Amino acid sequence: MSIDQIETSEDTAKGLLVTDAAVEKVLEARSEEDEPEKLGLRVQIIGINGPEFSYDLSFESIDEALDNDVISTIGDLTVLVPEESYENLNGATLDLPSNPMQGGLVIRNPNRPNMLDGEDIELTGSIGEKLQQLLDMHINPSLAAHGGYAELVKMEGTVAHILMGGGCQGCAMSAATLRQGIEVMIAEAIPEITEIVDLTDHEAGENPFFD
Repeated sequence: MSIDQIETSEDTAKGLLVTDAAVEKVLEARSEEDEPEKLGLRVQIIGINGPEFSYDLSFESIDEALDNDVISTIGDLTVLVPEESYENLNGATLDLPSNPMQGGLVIRNPNRPNMLDGEDIELTGSIGEKLQQLLDMHINPSLAAHGGYAELVKMEGTVAHILMGGGCQGCAMSAATLRQGIEVMIAEAIPEITEIVDLTDHEAGENPFFD
C-alpha cells in the first residue's frame, strides 16, 4: 500500500492515530488478502525525503509481530509500529487525502527529520553570510527535492527575514516546514540568530508541493 501524499497537523495526541475513514480504506484493501483477519497494518519510517520522512505501509501477520513493536487496535484493524519509528510517528495521523480525487492514504505528521544530521557544517563570516551558506549548502538541496527553496531576503541585526519560494510558494505545508524544520536547524547551526520572520505568502501560489 502506498502513501501518495504527506501532510502535517498540530495534533498532539500520543502514538499514531488512524481515522475511521482510513481504517475503512485499509480494511477494504486487506479483505483482498488471504486470511485477512490475521493481518495487521505495519506503518514505519524508512528514510528521509527532503524535509519529510518517507514511509512504508504493508500488511503483515499479527503473529509475526516483533517483541519491540508498538501494537494498537482501532476497531477491526491492528496497527504495528516498529519501536524505532514510534517517536517520530508520535502525534501523526493516518487519513485519506484532503482532495477526494486523490487515491491512497496520507500521513499528517507534525514531526520533521533533522536535515543537518550527519552534515559537516562549517560556516564563516557575518551572521547573514553564515545563514546564506547554511541555506545554499545544507537546507535548499533538501527542499529542492520538492521543487522549493528558502531565500534570505534581509537581516536586521540578529533577525532573519526568509521567503520560501518555488514549490513552497502557496503551500500550507511550507509554514510548518519553516517553523518546525528550518528554524530549528538555523537555531542549532547559528545560535546568534534570535528570530526568523516568514515573508512567504502561504495563501497564494501556482505550484505547491503539497496540497
